[in-house]
Amino acid sequence: MHAHKHDHAHGTDEHHVHAHAGHNGTLLVALLLTLAFAGVEALAGWWSGSLALLSDAAHMLTDSSALGLAAAAAWLARRPPSMRHSYGLARAEVLAALFNSLLMLVLIGFIVREALERIGAPRDIAGNTVIGVAVIGLLINLSVAWILHRGEQTLNSRAALLHVLGDALGSVAAISAGLVIVITGWTPIDPLLSLFVAALIGVSALGLLREVVHVLMEGVPLNVRLDAVGRDLAVLDGVLRVHDLHVWTLSSGTIALSAHLKIRNLADWPGILDAARQTMDARHGIRHVTLQPEALTAEPLVRGHYSPHS
Repeated sequence: MHAHKHDHAHGTDEHHVHAHAGHNGTLLVALLLTLAFAGVEALAGWWSGSLALLSDAAHMLTDSSALGLAAAAAWLARRPPSMRHSYGLARAEVLAALFNSLLMLVLIGFIVREALERIGAPRDIAGNTVIGVAVIGLLINLSVAWILHRGEQTLNSRAALLHVLGDALGSVAAISAGLVIVITGWTPIDPLLSLFVAALIGVSALGLLREVVHVLMEGVPLNVRLDAVGRDLAVLDGVLRVHDLHVWTLSSGTIALSAHLKIRNLADWPGILDAARQTMDARHGIRHVTLQPEALTAEPLVRGHYSPHS
């Protein structure tokens, strides 16, 4: 006997659909702004000979693909459940975040390799051109970051925002490199600042990758304590023990739970189920709840169980 929680009101579902639609539009606007400037920056970087500018342009091109993937994933996530995908395609956002974080690490590897080569063989750089183009790029990156920050926050949008913030750092590095070159003529500053930005982006990219892999491995959400969830279920009136408890993330903002509840009397189940739903929602933000009642028997305790006294 299974009891599945599907008590979302129609108004809530409609709001959720509109939120995703707005989120998709936000990503498209960010994509167009980023793509429009990437080509200009690439040409300016090639003409000026600046690695900081070229790496920032390459970063913006990967941003364009990242934002495109994010927009496509946001659209897929709005698709309703089907016979083939009973949960819908909400995980598309998580997969896009995974790809984008890996893409970021590949880009960092390219920047590091190129920077190390240029430290050993410095090149002439047109500092004034670097400064002018990088300032425009910084303004565009900050605008895109502001647009994404105001939109719905998901793993997917956070991955896209990480790309854009990395771009902003790249633009700051390019501006700094241009200023140093114009004032002192010391060109090694260009690849050195590129290495610094690559290190900063790498830390954030690895953190995001770890979180995405945790979701894909059905890990307990980082903001949920499994032992606390088990105890809250175990202390409900009529519940003797909780076992086979699982909590995982379906998609950003959607947490699911399943468990077996040992109860004294099956006649008490409707009240226990209602109390469990309310408790999980109020205390842990878990609204997708699947619980199976089990009548009291003399069988031994199950490993990983929770009882009112544990």
